[in-house]
Amino acid sequence: METPVFEEFDPASDCDCPGCVQRRRLTPCSATGRTGGHLATRRVLVIAAAASAAITAGHTAPAAAAPHAPARPGAPAADNGDEPATPQGTKAPLHGPGGKPAGALKAPTTTRAEIINRAKTWIAAQVPYSMNAYWSDGYRQDCSGFVSMAWGLPGNEWTGSLDQYGVRISKEELEPGDILLFHNPANPEKGSHVVIFGGWTDYTHTYYIALEETPSHARRQSTPYAYWSHSESYVPYRYKGLTGGTEGATPVTPVDAGKVTTPYPGASFFGPGADNKYVTQLGTMLVARGAGSYYTSGPGPRWSDADRRATQAFQLAQGWTGADADGLPGPQTWNLLVTGKGRNIGGTAPVGAAGPPAPSSHGVPGYPGKAMFRPGANNKYVTQLGKQLVKKGFGRYYTTGPGPRWGEPDRRNVEAFQRAQGWRGGAADGYPGPETWRRLFS
Repeated sequence: METPVFEEFDPASDCDCPGCVQRRRLTPCSATGRTGGHLATRRVLVIAAAASAAITAGHTAPAAAAPHAPARPGAPAADNGDEPATPQGTKAPLHGPGGKPAGALKAPTTTRAEIINRAKTWIAAQVPYSMNAYWSDGYRQDCSGFVSMAWGLPGNEWTGSLDQYGVRISKEELEPGDILLFHNPANPEKGSHVVIFGGWTDYTHTYYIALEETPSHARRQSTPYAYWSHSESYVPYRYKGLTGGTEGATPVTPVDAGKVTTPYPGASFFGPGADNKYVTQLGTMLVARGAGSYYTSGPGPRWSDADRRATQAFQLAQGWTGADADGLPGPQTWNLLVTGKGRNIGGTAPVGAAGPPAPSSHGVPGYPGKAMFRPGANNKYVTQLGKQLVKKGFGRYYTTGPGPRWGEPDRRNVEAFQRAQGWRGGAADGYPGPETWRRLFS
């Protein structure tokens, strides 16, 4: 069968195209020599191919589709033809396709102070997220447009091209103004995102301030490293045109639950259907106290089950039970959060308190208790356990090394150690008890 081709022709009265053949079949007495006897009276574009005669009766010939239509409604087609339409946008000049082309690839010089201050202008204005709209400064209102703006690039880049303007660095080298980039080349629509690093929240380097453009608007938020989801796929980059330090930048301070003084707004602001700023504030304070694992995309204004479970985890950490740990913040829960008092999720010491000496539980020196090793736990004892497992030769399930957040690799390594002692069943469940701890550290 020949490949269909496009052909122009003048319709004739004895045309044998499928449409006219079908019309003559249905109305055999109609005149065929008049202009009105043909379905189209002007020169038209049709597909001429041997297969055209096989079109079933009752179907009209489809119009030729535009060859560069967007992949989905509302998504602009790539202006250079080699980037797919993704939620992160595509390469585009300032102010969109109608703007002036950016020209050759270059990295204008800038400072960390300028990067941070430009980013904060969008955050202060709460620029709405959109992969189609362009802000007044000419940059596209999505995550990669936000970084293009903050870095001062000559055009709007996308997650697949931003790395050309950066130099790959390590986690330990991150400084304000660098970025964390995840581009999924196999499926750009799945997970691809980029944020600006605003600084670590504390010495553990497990949380940082992320400056980002994300639904519904630009924001800054305490975020677990490297991100809420697809964490292992994010890569740190430093802008090639960077000069100078952070002098002159408005400080990007971490979320400090101990300095929040907002009074308790009332029970009506929390629970199913609630949608307000206090829900966001609650979630942010909970994350700062160890509840990050309960959120997949970060706290927001709309109450969700993640907020309830995170609140309940904090209440349980205080030793509360029953109605006192129902997952809905009352005045006492709120007071502990805003003042930085009480115990963190995972059982760690109160915020700001001096570190207590290593506890002795069940007569085993240093064993902190089973509460330190459970889903959601985030403390120094998990790190201590992991390092000792590696030292004893039971670290095969770690892919990035032991850390303070309890995870499945920790449990599987503990289980392997327990089985090596000849234990089975509940004695080898992967959760360290006093005897597991004693044998590990003996």
